[in-house]
Amino acid sequence: MSEEKPKKGGLFRRLFGKDKPEETPVESTGAESSLSEAVPEHETREAVAEAPIDAELKDEESEEIAEKKRGFFKLRSGLTKTRKGFIRSLDEALLGQRRLDDTTVERLEEVLITADIGVQTAYQLLDSVTDRLKRREFDKPEKVIGHIKGLVKEMLSEVESPLTVGYGFQPFVVMVVGVNGSGKTTTIAKIAARHQDAGRKVLMVAGDTFRAAAVEQLEIWADRVGCPIVKGKEKADPSSVAFEAMERALEEDVELVLVDTAGRLHTRVPLMEELKKVHRTLGKKISGAPHETLLVIDASMGQNAILQARTFNEAVPITGVALTKLDGTSKGGVILGISNELKIPIRFVGVGEKMDDLRDFNAGDFAEALFASDDTTDD
Repeated sequence: MSEEKPKKGGLFRRLFGKDKPEETPVESTGAESSLSEAVPEHETREAVAEAPIDAELKDEESEEIAEKKRGFFKLRSGLTKTRKGFIRSLDEALLGQRRLDDTTVERLEEVLITADIGVQTAYQLLDSVTDRLKRREFDKPEKVIGHIKGLVKEMLSEVESPLTVGYGFQPFVVMVVGVNGSGKTTTIAKIAARHQDAGRKVLMVAGDTFRAAAVEQLEIWADRVGCPIVKGKEKADPSSVAFEAMERALEEDVELVLVDTAGRLHTRVPLMEELKKVHRTLGKKISGAPHETLLVIDASMGQNAILQARTFNEAVPITGVALTKLDGTSKGGVILGISNELKIPIRFVGVGEKMDDLRDFNAGDFAEALFASDDTTDD
């Protein structure tokens, strides 16, 4: 007698890894035919086949929500020093007061002026609070803090604008400027890593030719990220390096070009003239370049960062700001001065050294993290 051939697994086995259990025959009542007419067999099979896909989509949604939560907790952690400086001072000036009087206003004025948010912004916040106090709209200190939080969120919302890279028939060029030590090189590396992970062709350009250490540092990051780099000879004209990079980007169908630039003291006129020349050179080879001029600012500079932004903006039109090193300073409130006084879009905020610690700026998340309670759990 020949051996019985194993039964082929049907749809049930392919989907769930086992055979569909045998059913005990039942007497026909006619209901089966009406059911099959109402729901065609092929539609039933499709519904079963799509079930795992729905489960995958739910898993992706859950992971996206989890990632957003992790991002918020990282931002909140990064703003700890600023929160303990600025927000705690607000609490000390307002909370526990039996009444809101002139003394309270004087304390609030002192806190705002010394909070590195810029004098203009400080008095704008103070005037708004004072006006509402006169109209007796606040009967509790908590309402004053809530009002300031609302104003902060409104100011930041006006400049919330993450960087959008327009991939098209020509490379998208980002010229990165800022003083030495602001975090330009690491910011370039983090942006490059993000877009390479998305499958884009990225090119780094070592445009700070007068500082050998700057070129070496960018080379190290390019090697870590696995990104090609264009560099010139030591003391070469930065504009010539930029021009060479544009030619290579066009030849190799590069999608994103990140150009590092010199960052000596921002008050030096020769540096600003050099930046203007690089800016013009980029546009000679690729129409519209640079498509983004990103100013990288070290948050620990406090109110001096606002002066830097003004000076650079006068030399080359700044289209976006990346505020770095927020996790290491209590002066993160400078973002209010930059947003409110200069109206320059905030692209990124840096809250750590890891690649994913450069985050797209979100006004709502930033305000919530800034005013969050330190005893909030991460659950």
